[in-house]
Amino acid sequence: MPGLQDADDATKEEKLKAALWYAIGQTVDGVALTQDLNATPHFIGGLSELVWAQIENVAQDLEAFAKHSDRQVINTKDVLLLGRRNEGLAQILKSQTNAVREKEKTSTGR
Repeated sequence: MPGLQDADDATKEEKLKAALWYAIGQTVDGVALTQDLNATPHFIGGLSELVWAQIENVAQDLEAFAKHSDRQVINTKDVLLLGRRNEGLAQILKSQTNAVREKEKTSTGR
């Protein structure tokens, strides 16, 4: 039933947003304490919304990259393509991809 599925999706989205808010709040509070600063709940809420919007954009881009390659599944090539305009991020992504590949090789004995 479409209505029930929509309600489940909305509930999951709200839970994810709440978890994101909590995690960002914990991180901001930790940094604020070490720097003798104070962050308001309004700031944390705004930052959480900004991060959520960025996550949605990234997800849409990754889906589009996979679809463009006639795939249903997002893979590491899509993630590397996403980071192509940010040299620092691209380098980190490549490094992590290589580390995962090496770990897979050693665990499978290839």
